[in-house]
Amino acid sequence: MSTDTLPPVIRRLLERDAVVPVDEAGLPGFLEHPGDQVLFLSGDPVQFPEGLDVAVVLPELRAAAGGAFRIGVVARDDQEAVARRYGNQRWPALVFVRDGRYVTTLAGMHDWGVFVERVAAALAAPTTRPPIALVGPAATSSCH
Repeated sequence: MSTDTLPPVIRRLLERDAVVPVDEAGLPGFLEHPGDQVLFLSGDPVQFPEGLDVAVVLPELRAAAGGAFRIGVVARDDQEAVARRYGNQRWPALVFVRDGRYVTTLAGMHDWGVFVERVAAALAAPTTRPPIALVGPAATSSCH
């Protein structure tokens, strides 16, 4: 992953311990690592500026969780493919995996206390099958 075109806050995130760049081709290698991991899908920083906020707080969320997870920053060009794999339709998103298996996704930016609680719940949750992403008119429907 070339870091030249990344926003400075995401470049700084990649300089931290236990934070690795992940592209679609490298995803299987990332998933081979045991334990809890988080795939960070920042989204387009112009369309989803809160992705930059999540990049800032993500290391702090990991610290609040006792360093319990490794972070993979998904390359911008590969985020759509990775998002589809995990049924994600919102950006920014944190996709939690454990031992290579899907756990859950936290989408958007949250207040600190809410974020800490949701990360703790994600780390305590069992693995499961990823949701199926809706495609087409149903994906944009406001009906429940």
